Amino acid sequence: MERKITAELQHEIKTATNIEDYLEKNKEHLLQRSLSAHLNMLLNKKNLSKADVVRGSLLDRAYVYQIFAGTRTPSRNKLIAIAFGLFLSDDEAQEMLKVSGNRELYARDARDAVILFALHHKKTVFETNDLLFSHDFPILNE
Repeated sequence: MERKITAELQHEIKTATNIEDYLEKNKEHLLQRSLSAHLNMLLNKKNLSKADVVRGSLLDRAYVYQIFAGTRTPSRNKLIAIAFGLFLSDDEAQEMLKVSGNRELYARDARDAVILFALHHKKTVFETNDLLFSHDFPILNE
């Protein structure tokens, strides 16, 4: 099924006579409400274990497990580190940030541009932190 653009969904909301019908018809196009459900979906999609994400994100094991369980709310930086641990594309990382309620990476923000570059070029979180540090930006794991 082809993904609907936001403008198309907004048009359907305006023309809908029943919200339940709209929600049912578009459930595959709507964001998941739960960050933990979204992260676990990505984990399955990428065929990774939580231990793989811990190693790839350089975050504390217990903290990562709590995020996946939904008992901790991570900062934007921690989520970006998890994006590297999950080997997400830049688009997948943006979607994860949206689901979490965090600001997406913004190409006009120099630090965000470095992170977008690193995601696009499939850098590790360690390589990304090195890039951030070399440009005098805070690293992801601070």
